[in-house]
Amino acid sequence: MWDLLYYLFLAILLAGTVVGGAFVARGYLNGTSPTAGIFGPKPERRLDIVEQSTLDGRRRLVLIRRDDVEHLIMTGGPVDVVIETGIGPKRTRSAEFVDGPTAVYSRPPRSLGQANGD
Repeated sequence: MWDLLYYLFLAILLAGTVVGGAFVARGYLNGTSPTAGIFGPKPERRLDIVEQSTLDGRRRLVLIRRDDVEHLIMTGGPVDVVIETGIGPKRTRSAEFVDGPTAVYSRPPRSLGQANGD
């Protein structure tokens, strides 16, 4: 009885070794990972958290990207709210804003001892 179980265990161990060796040989010949035959390649990620910001103790703004389109969502309140959808890719700043904002109204600087409006 024990001899039969011993030979059955040896046959299962040998079959497992042959199957494992076949996966390793296939991966080596294909130039891929040996586990690619079992698990396959990882799919490309479609969803990503771009940025998040806490508003208060409960609520936060989350900017997510799905398939190169961004969505702004507020979570944590009584109801989660989609604030804006379909946000395109990040735009670059124009040349006038690179040097800094231009003042709309400017006045000459005051010197020490001058009163306001006189």
